[in-house]
Amino acid sequence: MIERNNGKLLTSIVVSTLAAFVGNADASMISVATGHSTAGVQASAEAYKNVVEAAVAGATAGYGTASPAVFNDISNHGLFGANSIYDIAFDFTIRFGVTPAQAGAWEFRAGTDFGLGGAVFIDGVALGFKTNDMWWAGSYGNPSQYFDYSSLLAAGNHVLQIYGLEHCCDGGQQAQFRAPGATFFTTFSSTDGLAAIPEPATFRTFGSRDGLAAIPEPATFALFGIGLLGLGAARRRKQ
Repeated sequence: MIERNNGKLLTSIVVSTLAAFVGNADASMISVATGHSTAGVQASAEAYKNVVEAAVAGATAGYGTASPAVFNDISNHGLFGANSIYDIAFDFTIRFGVTPAQAGAWEFRAGTDFGLGGAVFIDGVALGFKTNDMWWAGSYGNPSQYFDYSSLLAAGNHVLQIYGLEHCCDGGQQAQFRAPGATFFTTFSSTDGLAAIPEPATFRTFGSRDGLAAIPEPATFALFGIGLLGLGAARRRKQ
């Protein structure tokens, strides 16, 4: 099926693909990357970010990347092997969308097991960091043992990143949000009601080598039609 729009031709598959992208909702996107690190306590949020990103850049047995459906009870050994409980660098990334009705002051909290501290960023800006031994252990009763930060968010796409270092011994972790007007915290998950944000580079640039079939302009269809009429007339004369 072909649809005409202001003299241009659009295939219905392109239209439906764009509609699916715009309408995709009801899920944030969670990614976890871990790596081996023997780094100690860092002096700033940026330092934690740099150390962790360097550690997760290389592939090492017992560490890896994953996209869990729910950010609850997340641990390195639970994802990548029962014996992977030492010298861990954690890079947690959560992509989510904020609707115009949700714009305002958001609160984020993360219960971590970062024995050597860690840091939290929103859209590349540090919200804060801690250098003490953080052991959440399933309780938000002690503020020193978890992250809790607020940020004013406008409508649009946002990225929450949590970096941390753990020497021993890898335990479960959780990340939650409280949107403006909400009474309770909600755990980030594939059903948390936030708009889903596709991974970077989901879309490809249209070009001469994109592998897509070209759609003829209207004049091309007209010439093709004239050619068919000519063939039909020639066949009738021959008969």
